[in-house]
Amino acid sequence: MRDLGVGFGYLMKGQRWVAQHGKQYGWGLLPGLITLVLYAAALVSLALWGGDLVGWATPFADDWSSPWQGVFRGFLTALLFALALLLSVLTFTAVTLLIGEPFYESLSEQVDISEGGHAPESGLPLWRDLWISARDSLRIVVRALIWGVLLFALGFIPVVGQTVVPVIGFCVTGFFLVEELTAVALQRRGVELRERLALLRARKTLAWGFGAPLAVAFLVPFVAVFLMPGAVAGATLMARDLMGENDEGTGGGDGSPAAVGGQDDDAAAPRMPRT
Repeated sequence: MRDLGVGFGYLMKGQRWVAQHGKQYGWGLLPGLITLVLYAAALVSLALWGGDLVGWATPFADDWSSPWQGVFRGFLTALLFALALLLSVLTFTAVTLLIGEPFYESLSEQVDISEGGHAPESGLPLWRDLWISARDSLRIVVRALIWGVLLFALGFIPVVGQTVVPVIGFCVTGFFLVEELTAVALQRRGVELRERLALLRARKTLAWGFGAPLAVAFLVPFVAVFLMPGAVAGATLMARDLMGENDEGTGGGDGSPAAVGGQDDDAAAPRMPRT
């Protein structure tokens, strides 16, 4: 159970690291803001026209008497919106990381430099990194959706559905969040998806300690945008732990500019795409 506290500690250390690096934090906010606008537009559209969509999809209920038609379609509309919210929580991190690949890659590299004096390189061109990231994110989203549908169905079980299932849901969501976030640093180290999942499964409580509180926080509007840069930084620290690197290197561990090879925040801006 000690790993629960360690995982939460990495989440806090990541937020502290970006707080000490203002420019990196500012750059890291951009992808989350873009994703938030896209998701907000989609959810608002669903809220406005979800009832019309359900009515179009259920023509067999047109002749139902009141109140059964309204109850049935109202339930389906609420269910559709609930599933959309669940999908947005499960996919927000993946989409934000995909949009912000160059930004978060740069941030993760700076964390590595501050901790170990150097940043591992994948040696792949940017387009290849983006392809691998998108492919792996899709695989994780499919896994998460399967879990989401299962847990949603279990939520209708009396008592258990209102107590045990939500806790399991946050743990599952947190685990997948951690996989997506640590992938930024682990992919640069050449660790494939299957190996990343094996690393996290071997230390589930570490992943839960980091990811479950983050999953809860992400339910609050706008919070995900502001926590994402620190979450990437903290996930990089966790990745170093998973790879046994935290005791290596000569770099300082305080995230200060001096520990980053003397670079200032301007040098920490996203690099130009690799070719």
